[in-house]
Amino acid sequence: MNLKTLKDAPKLAGKKVLVRVDFNVPLDDKGNVKSDKRIKFALPTIQYLLDQKAKQIILMSHVGRPKVNEPNLKTDKIAVRLSELLKMPVAKVDDWGEKGIPSDQVVLLENLRFNKGEKSKVEAERDTFGKQLASLADVYVNDAFSNSHRAHASMTSVPKYIPGFAGFGVEKEVAALAAALEKPEHPMVAVIGGLKADKLGAIVNLMKMADSVLVAGALSFSLLKSKGLDMGASKIDDEGLEEMKDVVAKVLKAKNVVLPVDAVVADKFAEDAESKVVSVDKIPAGWMALDLGPKTIKDYVARIKEAKTVLWFGPIGVFEFKKFATGTETIAKAIAAGKGLKIVGGGDSASAAEKLGVAKDMTLVSTGGGASLEMIEGKEMPGLKVLMK
Repeated sequence: MNLKTLKDAPKLAGKKVLVRVDFNVPLDDKGNVKSDKRIKFALPTIQYLLDQKAKQIILMSHVGRPKVNEPNLKTDKIAVRLSELLKMPVAKVDDWGEKGIPSDQVVLLENLRFNKGEKSKVEAERDTFGKQLASLADVYVNDAFSNSHRAHASMTSVPKYIPGFAGFGVEKEVAALAAALEKPEHPMVAVIGGLKADKLGAIVNLMKMADSVLVAGALSFSLLKSKGLDMGASKIDDEGLEEMKDVVAKVLKAKNVVLPVDAVVADKFAEDAESKVVSVDKIPAGWMALDLGPKTIKDYVARIKEAKTVLWFGPIGVFEFKKFATGTETIAKAIAAGKGLKIVGGGDSASAAEKLGVAKDMTLVSTGGGASLEMIEGKEMPGLKVLMK
């Protein structure tokens, strides 16, 4: 994608810069930051703006899905953690519309979703809020790739009023995904897990370019059920499969889509469950598939080892339980050991890569599973479209 990036921006010295970041971090019930990974992801862009002598850096983000101004979703403690990371003061601003912005060099606004204009389905309402935000600065920067598939005020309305550019985080994620989608090195392998059938659209697009699409997780057992197999008590996205039955039919006919041949099943969803390995057509009544079986893992790993491009989206099994983490651990390590382009997307996949210590070996651990999948599916990305040259 031919994006305008920070390197295309005019001189930033003395300018006020409004930056859309993704500080949607996990908070405890007192608002304390439990993981600062997303805050750290924005540091290169923030530091660049500081180095360029920007007069002021005004940061804005959403946190969670508040229905009202929920105190535990305020950005106060996020500002504290950012201040610690930057080793400089960060001012937290509540009612900037009424009280204005303090003169501090780095400022963090209150949770954007406390204003109904941020996510309004009415474009005029989004634009009204976006214009208010734009009035705070001279330049806009989008460094929130994970929200770039949303037509929210802070993503698409602000750059209607002031010049907009992609931050380093967005530039990095888009470049890696574009390399995988536009001119991938072959063999190309995609590993798609998780539960929801909404990943089927991405699978259909991947079927056109990948040598193998390896389906895992609950999604694979949902597809096996669609083939007529009895999946026992396995978790199935029946509603999603019904809504996308035409897509399911295409996926099941594709020769490069690979489904499990065996599974690790359990008599209950628990760490101490009784478990055993069975063929996918012999799952006992009342039992549930919680991981791939050894034959499937061996086949998937062999394909991954040959690959020069690998995309991994969605959990392989219930890796939170040690007994059912073998598939996730083995496949994650096989991907990490590869020499080519290796992209991990989605919260659970990213968490697994971090937990296993292999995130550092990946080309990209995407901050946005939903955004990445929509880009793979070929859908328009509103937050990026407004930044095109």
